[in-house]
Amino acid sequence: MKHWIERIADELNEMDVDKHVIASGTSISGSIHIGNSCDVFIANAIGKALRELGNDAETIWIADDHDPLRKVPFPLPESYDKYLGMPYSMIPCPEGCCKNFVEHFEKPLFKVLDAYGIEIIPKSGFDMYKNGDYLESIRISLERHNEIKDIFDQYRREPLADHWLPYNPICEKCGRVNTTEAYDFNGDIVKYRCECGHDGEMDIKSGNGKLTWRVEWAARWKIFGTTCEPFGKDHAASGGSYDVSSIISEEIFDYPAPYPIPYEWITLDGEAMSKSQGVFFTPEQWLEIGPAESLNYYLFRSKPMKSKDFSPKMPWLDFMDTFDKVEKVCYGEEEAPSEKEGRKFKSIYKNAQINPDAPLPFRPPFRFLVNAYQIAGDDLEKIFKILKKNSQLSKSFADKEFSDLSDLELEQYQERVKNVINWLDKYAPKFVKFQVQYKSIPKLPLPDDQIAFLKDLADLMEEKEFTNAEDLHDEMYLILESHGLKPQKAFQAIYKMILGQKQGPRAASFLLSLDKDFVVKRLRQDV
Repeated sequence: MKHWIERIADELNEMDVDKHVIASGTSISGSIHIGNSCDVFIANAIGKALRELGNDAETIWIADDHDPLRKVPFPLPESYDKYLGMPYSMIPCPEGCCKNFVEHFEKPLFKVLDAYGIEIIPKSGFDMYKNGDYLESIRISLERHNEIKDIFDQYRREPLADHWLPYNPICEKCGRVNTTEAYDFNGDIVKYRCECGHDGEMDIKSGNGKLTWRVEWAARWKIFGTTCEPFGKDHAASGGSYDVSSIISEEIFDYPAPYPIPYEWITLDGEAMSKSQGVFFTPEQWLEIGPAESLNYYLFRSKPMKSKDFSPKMPWLDFMDTFDKVEKVCYGEEEAPSEKEGRKFKSIYKNAQINPDAPLPFRPPFRFLVNAYQIAGDDLEKIFKILKKNSQLSKSFADKEFSDLSDLELEQYQERVKNVINWLDKYAPKFVKFQVQYKSIPKLPLPDDQIAFLKDLADLMEEKEFTNAEDLHDEMYLILESHGLKPQKAFQAIYKMILGQKQGPRAASFLLSLDKDFVVKRLRQDV
């Protein structure tokens, strides 16, 4: 069973080219999140798959940093609206910590590239214009502007003006690029007018201007020799950017359009990600609550055009359950639900994995650690004992003691506990959180039947040694039934007495995770 990344690599492998260039790009209009960085993750995976097939392949990332600011991104103040229409590259850093606006929003992505195993060659649209990389393309576009206009008009309801040129100078008076209109040129000199009232001229060699987007996209395909590029579904619409740029690429620049990989947007808790509204989740934030491989898994587990909704809240626990299961199946720690599912798991995980030769990571179940941490605090050895007591260690670790963990395993363990702590602090709903009331008995009244249940449960736990939660769970049910209690009422009595609240984690596992003497005394209300 081949993964969609491998199938695309197979098709690209059939192309008669000396070198594959997989391009990705991001508009630097604010924070780079898991939605608009899909280009980077997919392109990196394709490049990796091509190299495995023996191809010369490189992955590039183009920062569209010469584009105009259209909306003030979160969390910048409204005063930044004075920069609307100006190229990102010419806007100052909002916090004075970087050389400009672009570097400020690029840094968080660059900081985590190694963690995700992403190998890209970064490019800057601003630098490309300033260095003259687009110069030949601009000249061709100006000379053949009528042909380009005809191509655009095929997809427009209203034709472009007769004097239209596929180029936008940066106004030397107001500094904006989306308010100018080029209407004539003579050699390298372009005449333009701006909505601010300025009428001027600009030398294209100065780099103070840019090709209109669909022409620019086509131009850079040829400049870089791009053979494949992922992009958001908006560019893939019929008559959209890819269709128009493909024609321009082939008819104007004499270059075949690259293999397209359109992808669906990722929503956040059902909302479209928006940099201006502050609705986004970044690759850096992901690493706070999960391993790098889990983001690859999230992006690659379904085809790129399948809709994806992400939530770092309660659904995160279900997601991590799934990721942990897939990882353990692929390392032979658990059985797959079926042979077909096993093949599917291995296909996805292979492409999500960052270090293919890495040994089995020590990642105890995330969901269980949420409870174990709240019981034991950040005492890793104590948490390990709770995991072992509750049979939460996979077979390669089941017979190990805490002291047996290698340095790498200990590092992975620490990372996972830290992920759990961050999730609890930032995203967990209140009902998931609890605190064991060790110092005093909570003053919550209990009826006689619940008190009697707790006393019998204390006797049971004092007299019998339980090695797994299932056995304790079964015997708890026998006791609560003997007192005519519904399970909800019986478990509420446990939570009230130990946590001071009506709900908590699974009762049997919870009790086994606590010190036995403490549990017995507390259930009897002795301490």
